Amino acid sequence: MTSPNAPSLGTWIAAARLRTLPAAVVPVAVGTACAAATAGVAWGPALAALAGALAIQIATNFANDVFDAERGADGPDRIGPLRAVSAGLISAAAMKRAMIAAFAIATAFGGYLAWVAGWPVIAIGVASILSGIAYTGGPWPLGYHGLGDVFVMVFFGLVAVCGTAYVQLGAVPGLAVAAAVPVGALATAILVVNNVRDRATDVRAGKRTLAVRFGRRAALGEYAALLALAYAIPLGLALTGRPWAALPVLSAPLAAARLRAVIGADDGPSHNRCLAATAQLLLVHGALFTAGLAAS
Repeated sequence: MTSPNAPSLGTWIAAARLRTLPAAVVPVAVGTACAAATAGVAWGPALAALAGALAIQIATNFANDVFDAERGADGPDRIGPLRAVSAGLISAAAMKRAMIAAFAIATAFGGYLAWVAGWPVIAIGVASILSGIAYTGGPWPLGYHGLGDVFVMVFFGLVAVCGTAYVQLGAVPGLAVAAAVPVGALATAILVVNNVRDRATDVRAGKRTLAVRFGRRAALGEYAALLALAYAIPLGLALTGRPWAALPVLSAPLAAARLRAVIGADDGPSHNRCLAATAQLLLVHGALFTAGLAAS
């Protein structure tokens, strides 16, 4: 085992959870497509928004790693991927320093965006950072009180997509508000798989996710509803004058396959595959949605 005083680069990369990064990339891509469809892309702010989103995502992953370990949610009976702090690969102090550094990088890009687009960006950035910490940290962690799903829908959907459009346009078009819903829905679906997988350990740690509060059947119903929402909005946009916005429908067979797999998952490895597959669905759907919105 690597000493916690000298974690390897590979250990840090694993702790950053690269498979979760589509949840940061897709909202920025979709928000930029909304800007392109409205008035045109501003590439400087778009790229800064992407870099800031990636930094916040990685910082939040570091925060989840250390705070879940401290609260006992990632114990030796964990069935999900290995977590660095609970496994002793990285010390809690080192993980907290890395979290602060990643948030500092996000703040630097946020400073540029605030210079470009004004004070609302500061409010967005502060809220995003505080929520990233409060998801599993602080005196009242959101994820431990069943608010994780709301957090993801708001910050990985509405805030990220609309914020990206705002820094390029100086305003939030209605198109961005609508486009944020399917993005947030699929990002939330990733969380649902995670919470279904971790129900047993979350109960012991006092983590009251919606899957814990209402059970597996309700969580699977939520997953199906989120997938349906992700396709209903593009179809609605197509019917109201943006036909290319329906491009994500091409990925509907993938969504159906993901739903069947989640329903049939019955152990840790199968849930882990479903989690990765749902992240892949977000990426495919997001790429098609980005292309369709930009062409509309």
